[in-house]
Amino acid sequence: MSCVSSQCFITIKSICIVLLLLLSITRGAISANSNYGEALTKSLLYFEAQRSGKLPSNQRVTWRGDSALRDGSDAHIDLTGGYYDAGDNMKFGFPLAFTTTMLAWSSLEMESQLKAHHEHENTLAALKWATDYLIKAHPEPNVLYGQVGDGNLDHACWMRPEDMTTPRPSYRIDAQHPGADLAGETAAAMAAASLAFAPSDAAYAKTLIGHAKDLFEFAKEYPGVYHYSIPNAGGFYPSSGYEDELLWAAAWLHRATGDQIYLDYLTQASNTGGARFVFSWDDKFLGAQVFVAKLVFEGKVKNEGKMLEYKSMAEQFICNCAQKGFNNVKKTPGGLLWFLPWDNLQYTATASFALATYAKYLEAAQTSIQCPNGGVLQASDLLKLARDQVDYILGSNPKNMSYMVGYGTNYPKRPHHRGASIVSIKNDPKPVTCNGGFEAWYNNPKPNPNVLVGAIVGGPDEYDAYGDERSDFQHDEPDTVTVAPLVGVLAAIA
Repeated sequence: MSCVSSQCFITIKSICIVLLLLLSITRGAISANSNYGEALTKSLLYFEAQRSGKLPSNQRVTWRGDSALRDGSDAHIDLTGGYYDAGDNMKFGFPLAFTTTMLAWSSLEMESQLKAHHEHENTLAALKWATDYLIKAHPEPNVLYGQVGDGNLDHACWMRPEDMTTPRPSYRIDAQHPGADLAGETAAAMAAASLAFAPSDAAYAKTLIGHAKDLFEFAKEYPGVYHYSIPNAGGFYPSSGYEDELLWAAAWLHRATGDQIYLDYLTQASNTGGARFVFSWDDKFLGAQVFVAKLVFEGKVKNEGKMLEYKSMAEQFICNCAQKGFNNVKKTPGGLLWFLPWDNLQYTATASFALATYAKYLEAAQTSIQCPNGGVLQASDLLKLARDQVDYILGSNPKNMSYMVGYGTNYPKRPHHRGASIVSIKNDPKPVTCNGGFEAWYNNPKPNPNVLVGAIVGGPDEYDAYGDERSDFQHDEPDTVTVAPLVGVLAAIA
């Protein structure tokens, strides 16, 4: 082709503009293809698949059946119900309580959006399945059952929950065997849930707040980390400390009651947490920091001293997620916020929830965040970052794979999950033995016979690689602590 230089430049420039437009349209199409409402509906179905105990008549996940109907019998207490933790048949109280708190927070912050998508009642149902169990697990002010099942024995078998034969010992904390972290997180869960149920069931909300107050006092009076009292939990969910849970519980109790004593606890705390790297079942400092920031925005506390410290630390975390801070969160080449090698999507989900919630607070206060490097973040910036993370999870990633099971067509077919990977007891009631489950199902290369709709697997590695191997529990095992905050994020952007 022959042309003068200026004509060539114009032609090349025009081609570049067209290519950029096509790229923009393609990206928009990818985002538009993310049906957040559908994903929201499926995320709540996941909790029905995780139910333990006698299933209700309106159970929608029909391949599941009743299970663990004698839980608590060794301690002469009814501990049936609640949720199985992840891909096992364990009921671990520490992550269950955090799951409960995040479900309640999702229900509270995104109530109007959940109602608009006709999922508010399902959210409350998922929440109540947890709180009904937690109420039973707290039979006395200073007694809290924090685990059912032996983690080592459970993990040594591959069995359906409906006919598992592994031992189901009950473990508790009390005045002689304390666990301020477990008691504090359960107090937060009860207080948060009381707010969620208050408009529809005042009596139930009152019961929950009573438990929350007792548990907070129990946690304060008997300090210590729970896995010293329940050593079996230490190999699965060890706690790094209890200061964060006490702040978190105080924040929720203040929001639920308005009582000054809980605000005083936050104000007088010696440790506000500093700048956090993650928000998780083990680290709730960021949650407390975000709550105090809300109080500042609403003018309920002064933006100075300790309160300013909480707010500043919350915003430092957000700036780091937005790549505008001093210690930015790593991103994969495909754009996923990447925190830790093991089950990273749980941290992406909680960070996205913090972003979506803080965006709501910023918008209400008509203010913004000033990041350390001079960048300014508006509410819309935070919501966009949260949406980008959800888009990645739902398929806008280098592998074009949805990491939500049952969403789209290209999703994990072999999640590390006992119940989903073994034929439903309703289709084949023949008992599956401890070792027989490994031979017939765990090592079977075929897709799981039951689709664990709405589950979020651990996700890709730091280079966006993912293999969908049932044996890879680091990347392929779903858990409740990931999906609970995602319920709120999905509602926020749907």
